[in-house]
Amino acid sequence: MISALHTVLCERLGCRYPIVQTAMGWVADSKLVSATSRAGGFGFLAAAVMSTETLEAEIARVRGASDAPFGVNFHMFQANAAEVIDCVIRHRDRVRAVSYGRGPDAKTIGRFKDAGILCMPTVGALKHAEKAVQLGADIITVQGAEGGGHTGSVPTTLLLPQVLDAVQVPVVAAGGFHSGRGLAGALAFGAAGIAMGTRFLMTSDSPVPAETLKRYLQVKDPAQIRASTALDGLPQRMIDNAFLLRLEHGGLLRRLLVALNSAWAWRQQTGMSVAHMAKTFFAAIGEGDSAIQTMMAANAPVIIQRAMVDGRPDEGVLPSGQVAAVLDTLPSVEQLIAAIVIEAEACLTQLSSTQRPSQSQANHAPSFAKSA
Repeated sequence: MISALHTVLCERLGCRYPIVQTAMGWVADSKLVSATSRAGGFGFLAAAVMSTETLEAEIARVRGASDAPFGVNFHMFQANAAEVIDCVIRHRDRVRAVSYGRGPDAKTIGRFKDAGILCMPTVGALKHAEKAVQLGADIITVQGAEGGGHTGSVPTTLLLPQVLDAVQVPVVAAGGFHSGRGLAGALAFGAAGIAMGTRFLMTSDSPVPAETLKRYLQVKDPAQIRASTALDGLPQRMIDNAFLLRLEHGGLLRRLLVALNSAWAWRQQTGMSVAHMAKTFFAAIGEGDSAIQTMMAANAPVIIQRAMVDGRPDEGVLPSGQVAAVLDTLPSVEQLIAAIVIEAEACLTQLSSTQRPSQSQANHAPSFAKSA
């Protein structure tokens, strides 16, 4: 008998369970991706903050740690985008999918498809989902406003059915998911699976330093995890801290100084030439960004790095979904996925039962079922 959790997403990505670990900058490294693969999920490497050499090394580590397929995330404005694309295609025997926000054009998507690599963009609005499918996306990840990092304004429960009704490709639900009840709910909506970032960040397999993880565990109010445009000009959901407040109240001049310092630091880390910086600047403006927003774009990787790599949460920002406020443990990825699967299967079994539950069963039912 085929499990209800074996969806079309499992077939296409080659994983046991329809659970995707998203590509969080400085977090989704080879260790986290390998742990996800071994536990039956599907993980994405965060190549958007990696040099080409680092990406090659990380891919080699994932290949050595598991036989399972995995994915790579990137964006077209990074300095080494062309090299990343070539690298991914060279490893097409194991790289099953690419994810992206501001994605490649139809020609580049065609290169991936010709190589047998699935294109799986993340979107936060219905119009972006429709456009992504027009360009050739094979799977769409829909992130509701509850999600961490760059996010839209529409809650998952409203955005997900909109996209499901509008596109004919498998849809993955993201934004607010952390449990088996969430997975069962997403499948009931019609999604092919769920994608989680913050829940994977808050595991013992995460590379995030202990001092930073401690800050995530301390948050108990979802209102403390809010969207702000102060970091790079785009709405990005983060945990409230003193650094974020300084950015928001520092005025335009302070933001520009921070942006210039970040851009210079990012140029040194990536080896980006001044000419490429200028080209990227004008390309972004051509996409509709304001000059100030474009200058601020380098803020995110540099300032996030302080917290996620250097372990200085007071000197950087903490991207997070609102779900962090309800998490108080750091399980291993294996424990996390196993628990999600057990709970999801139990929920789906209960929902598919044609018999009226006994009072004893009702007393022990998941909270969402009791209120149904």
